[in-house]
Amino acid sequence: MSDVNAAARVFEHGDHTVKLINEDSSASQSPSPPPKPLLIAAPIEEGDYPMLLFLHGYLLCNSFYSQLLLHVASHGFIVVAPQLYSVAGPDSADEIRAAAATVDWLIPGLAHVLPRHVRPNPTKLAVAGHSRGGKVAFALALGHAKTSLRLSALIGVDPVDGMDRGKQTHPPILTYAPRSFDLKGTPAMVIGSGLGGLRRNPLFPPCAPEGVSHGDFFAECCPPAYHLVAKEYGHLDVLDDETKGVRGKATYCLCKNGRERRPMREFAAGAMVAFMKAYLEGERQCLRGIREEPGAVPVELSVVTYLEAED
Repeated sequence: MSDVNAAARVFEHGDHTVKLINEDSSASQSPSPPPKPLLIAAPIEEGDYPMLLFLHGYLLCNSFYSQLLLHVASHGFIVVAPQLYSVAGPDSADEIRAAAATVDWLIPGLAHVLPRHVRPNPTKLAVAGHSRGGKVAFALALGHAKTSLRLSALIGVDPVDGMDRGKQTHPPILTYAPRSFDLKGTPAMVIGSGLGGLRRNPLFPPCAPEGVSHGDFFAECCPPAYHLVAKEYGHLDVLDDETKGVRGKATYCLCKNGRERRPMREFAAGAMVAFMKAYLEGERQCLRGIREEPGAVPVELSVVTYLEAED
C-alpha cells in the first residue's frame, strides 16, 4: 500500500469491530476497581493490542468523545478514558495524580474488564489529552507524577495550559523556552485547531488562547515531534456529533466552531492512529502520507511540521 493510500485509511474506521465498555469504580466487579470511572473502547477480536490513555477536556465528560475513541480503537488499539472529575477548579494537580493512578491500574485491572481473548500490551502505551486534558498528558510525560508503566508516545489534542501567558493553571507546564521539554525521548504529536484562539463572541474568552495553546506546546517539544493544525475548525470540534445534557449543549456555544464536527474529529482520530502506528508499531507509512499528500486528509491543514529525530 502506498503512503498516500495508507494515510487516507487512518481517517476512516478501521477493520476491527469495536465496543464501548463502561467501568464504574463504585460498581466494579473487578478484584481491582479502577481509581476513576472509565469509558473503554476496544476491539472484540482476539489479539494483543497497544493501549492509549485518553484524558478529557475541562469540565467535559469522557462520553463526549465516544465517536473519536471508537474510531481509534477500530484500528487496533485499546483506548481507556477516565472521568477525572465532575467539578474542578483552576488547579489540575488532582487530575495529574488521578491520571497516573489510572496508568498504574492498567496492569492489575484492565484485563478483568476486557474479554479474555483481548489482551492489552503494557509495553506499548500512549497518553493523549484534549484541552486541559492535553496539559495533564504533558504533565505525566514530564514526570509530574510517577507511573509504573513507561509512556511510549504523547499526543496533545489542542492542549491548553490556562487562560493566558502568565495566567497558567497550577502546575504550569509551559516554560516559554524553545525545545525545553524533557520528555526523555518520548515522541510527541500536537494537534491544533485554527479557530481555537478566536472568540466566539465578546462575552467569552477564546477556548484555546494564544500563548497557552498548541503552538506553544509544540515550540517546547524536542524531536521527534509533530505539529498539525486544522485551519477552519474549532477547539471542541473533536467531540461527538451530539453531546447531551447541560454540559453537552454548552459545547455548541462557548467556542468558535467549524461548520460541523465530523471532519475535525476524523482528522484528529486519524492523526493519532498514524502517529501511534509509527511509534508503537513501527509502521510509518501513514504518518509520512499525511505530509506528502495533504489531499488525503479530511480537513485543510494550515500547519504541517515534522521534527524528526535527525533534525
